[in-house]
Amino acid sequence: MATLAVSHPALPTDSARPSAIALWLFAVAGLVFAMVVVGGITRLTESGLSITRWDVVSGTLPPLNNTEWQAQFGAYQASSQYQLMNRGMSLAEFKGIFFWEYVHRLLGRLIGLAYAVPFAVFWARRAIPAGYKPRLLALLMLGALQGTIGWWMVSSGLVGRTEVAHERLAVHLCTALTIMAGCIWTALDLRRAAPSVAARPSGWVLPFAALLAVQIIWGAFVAGMRAGHASDTWPLMAGALVPPGIGEALSDLVNDPVTVHFLHRSLAWAVALLAVHVAAKLWRAGAGPVALALGAAVVAQFALGVATVLSGVAIPLGVAHQACGALLVMATTLAAHWAVQRP
Repeated sequence: MATLAVSHPALPTDSARPSAIALWLFAVAGLVFAMVVVGGITRLTESGLSITRWDVVSGTLPPLNNTEWQAQFGAYQASSQYQLMNRGMSLAEFKGIFFWEYVHRLLGRLIGLAYAVPFAVFWARRAIPAGYKPRLLALLMLGALQGTIGWWMVSSGLVGRTEVAHERLAVHLCTALTIMAGCIWTALDLRRAAPSVAARPSGWVLPFAALLAVQIIWGAFVAGMRAGHASDTWPLMAGALVPPGIGEALSDLVNDPVTVHFLHRSLAWAVALLAVHVAAKLWRAGAGPVALALGAAVVAQFALGVATVLSGVAIPLGVAHQACGALLVMATTLAAHWAVQRP
């Protein structure tokens, strides 16, 4: 079986606190997971375009009086989403969609502080183990970039359309999941113990990670294009396993809602089957907990995907589907980290 050789930064110096830094990174990963869940709610409730400005500092506070609420509502009324889809919406209804976008942005600011402040303290106290500063700096910069990506995404939907560009939504989601996985992987490195298993199956890591990444990207396309509504039946679409007209043009793979929906549900089979196969290999190799986590996550994600389709994209099921997708990324990170370790 092919293996991956992984070099780890050196661990302790006298002042290093690897365990404390690992706990901090796990906490940040938990906040990013919450951000992904709230992002799913924001998208499914059509709330993402309710705040039409990117005020990094002043936007921390919500409207505090009727004048401020009317100003926010007036800005939203000038957007294409209001003009083309929500004309006649009341102020009370606007407050409902504003809430989720506000919480989403506020959580983003909280994650920034939860990462930057402890990082600065650990650095000042020389508590970061040798070799880890570049990786932690990279995660900090990726988090800062994520805020810019978020506005880049929102700005795409303010003029001429009623939703954000689905390709930008995919970049935004993938960046969040990359940050979450990076925090978990680094924390696991900091907490690693001498492995007890010499031969660990690792040839699956890159192929499965690539397949899962493609599936996540097309899942984001489905969400961004509202392509989940292209079919409310399963396993058939339009009465056939392969609906007519699928992929007639290359651009359909990315831009046609029916084709995007079909590709996402088809890739789900490949992801599920490969994940179960990997979980079985890990189980036989002695990695019972991570094998169970990976297998359970992918089975739950597949079932939630089917339920979401059959429900006509009920919001609770759609949110659960996105949340479970993030849990699948977590489980994959745990399994991959176990697989590539060497004594």
